[in-house]
Amino acid sequence: MSMDILGGWLLNNVDQGEYMSSQNGEKALNAAIIRANISESFEEYLKIFDAFYADDIEVRDETSDEPIRGKSRVRSILFDFLVPLHIMAEVGGLSTSIHETSISGDIAGETHSAWTMRLKAPSGSSCTLSWSVVRRWNGSHVVYERHYDHHQSGGPLTVDDFNLNAAGA
Repeated sequence: MSMDILGGWLLNNVDQGEYMSSQNGEKALNAAIIRANISESFEEYLKIFDAFYADDIEVRDETSDEPIRGKSRVRSILFDFLVPLHIMAEVGGLSTSIHETSISGDIAGETHSAWTMRLKAPSGSSCTLSWSVVRRWNGSHVVYERHYDHHQSGGPLTVDDFNLNAAGA
């Protein structure tokens, strides 16, 4: 297929509005996640989730055969992850940083990104988590998300790595 024919096919067969809408949604979602501060609030992340995710969201992970379906079920799992992280950051002195890198994709309504989260305890111990995400968008909402290619270096962090005793004194 010549470039002229391929270019014409792309213009006629790819919904560029859907492609741009998903790309813009992805940028806004990722920027909001990065801008939020877990040591100040876990609620901000839940507000981001509520704003960007569809009620019928389906989430998959490479470690599970079964998808998680429905906003309330996914929100509950997110809550269970965020609250301890917030406590470790606010009370225990955990330092966190998160970084996202966009991964090029060519399917309208689908986005890809790679994430790295660094956790450093007051003891100096650290743990770095990395993973990739594919999201499918319907308008301004994520309807499908899959996490894959998980890696961890360092850690695990233990209770001895935090200033939890000083907080209770």
